[in-house]
Amino acid sequence: MLSPWTREWVETDLAIAEGTVAGWGTREAHETLDVGGSALTAGFVDAHMHLESTKLWVDEFVRTVLPLGTTAVAADPHEIANVFGIPGVGALVEAAAALPFTFGVCASSCVPASPFESPGAELFAADVAALLDEHGAIGVAEVMNFPAVVAGDPEMLARIATAGDRRVDGHAPGLSGRALDAYLAAGVESDHECTMLEEAEEKRRKGMWIFIRQGSASQNLTALIPTVLAHGTNHVALCTDDREPDTLLVSGHLNDCVAMAVAAGVSEIDALVLATANPADYHGFRQLGALAPGYQADVLCFDELSGFRPARVYRAGRLVAEGGRVLEGTVPATPVPDWMRRSIHLDAPPGPSAYDLAAPTGARARTIGIESGSLTTTSLECDPSDPASGVARLAVVERHRHTGRVGLGWVRGFGIERGAFASTVGHDAHNVMVVGSRNADGPRAMAAAVGRLAALGGGQVVVDESGQVLAELALPIGGLMSERPAREVADGLERLVAVLRRLGVTIGAPFMQLSFLGLSVLPELRLTDQGLVDVRSFSLVPVAL
Repeated sequence: MLSPWTREWVETDLAIAEGTVAGWGTREAHETLDVGGSALTAGFVDAHMHLESTKLWVDEFVRTVLPLGTTAVAADPHEIANVFGIPGVGALVEAAAALPFTFGVCASSCVPASPFESPGAELFAADVAALLDEHGAIGVAEVMNFPAVVAGDPEMLARIATAGDRRVDGHAPGLSGRALDAYLAAGVESDHECTMLEEAEEKRRKGMWIFIRQGSASQNLTALIPTVLAHGTNHVALCTDDREPDTLLVSGHLNDCVAMAVAAGVSEIDALVLATANPADYHGFRQLGALAPGYQADVLCFDELSGFRPARVYRAGRLVAEGGRVLEGTVPATPVPDWMRRSIHLDAPPGPSAYDLAAPTGARARTIGIESGSLTTTSLECDPSDPASGVARLAVVERHRHTGRVGLGWVRGFGIERGAFASTVGHDAHNVMVVGSRNADGPRAMAAAVGRLAALGGGQVVVDESGQVLAELALPIGGLMSERPAREVADGLERLVAVLRRLGVTIGAPFMQLSFLGLSVLPELRLTDQGLVDVRSFSLVPVAL
């Protein structure tokens, strides 16, 4: 059995009473279980994630990750909060309460992420306090509007102050020097947005916790894990942030992150500490993260550590998964409130002319550049009229408040040659994101894709140049999630991607990439329904140069 504090495997019996570790060593027992010399560890704890990014309702998410060893998460529900506000967060909390899982909800601090986004709801300091005091939030979720914090914005500082002695998570990509000092001095304690080793090192030196992220689209573990090799495990934990269902089923969850850390040279014990004791310690999960007396008996039994897929999983002393499958009846169904299915408010979806952005005079346009494995974009200068430019049309359609507003721009990196694809998953305001080819048929295809999403009640869709639907995935819960089993949702996503390949799309995780092009707090260039955002200057800028 692993002791995370002395960094050693201890050979001992484990006594469990009423879901809690009663002690080590042989005891009189009502029942004795021989685990055949298995390696035992505490259950995995995800330091930072968004349930909505899995596209699964909370009960199906738990069914999916329990067999992989994850028994607890610190979740920021700011996706559903951007759509429904506090009632949406309350619905998640209520649904999770009956499940054999520790679902720690953090109080979303940036709804919307910035003034350049148009969500379905807004949360202010009093609302953040209500999530902490009335809904049991464990701390303040990622503070994404770092420019406002650094500038001393009173409202943002008030949201941070609501935490009291609870944790305040951060979101500060590329922040360094005096600006980072100001951000930390305001009370922010962690960051999961590091992409460069030098950035993570500076933040660790200044006492910040670094959550090393390995998601579906943003994959930073390989670049950042050298900080653990050089300086140990203090103030470091592993997180998934945004993992789609196909990634969960093929690669895994935190077990995949642990395996990758070991493959990169981290010892097995240190890698396990990054996924158990450290995230539990940071978030104040005082009963989790170890198998010491008094701790909750969330036990992973490994017949072999290779791959870090447990043979058996116990939650509070009860067997919940075995042989890679959750036990029948272990995770009860949690119905979705019917009102969460009505979130797409497009009275009349815009026609093709709404998406017809002409190439600017002088033929130079600010263009969003994207690449696989990263959510960071670059600000490019391109000639959209040049067929060799590789650009595509990008639009964001406001879907919450009946404004009819459409933001238009250009993007390079998808590789799309014809047709269009669209999604009601658009971090974090979750307006409709749509990409179409630069060809003359692009606007028509984009209009057809958005119209189909309105009819579906939310989801993701791919259409050809004539507007015919080639593949679709319904996500009726807030336009973000499905009630269907994980395998069905993953298969639907895989069909979408396969069809996109036929349209020329080459980038990895294309729908995840698309969903983040509206997040106006990630460098360098983003598009919202209000227009093109230069995140470096934190201002709206014209498309034409």
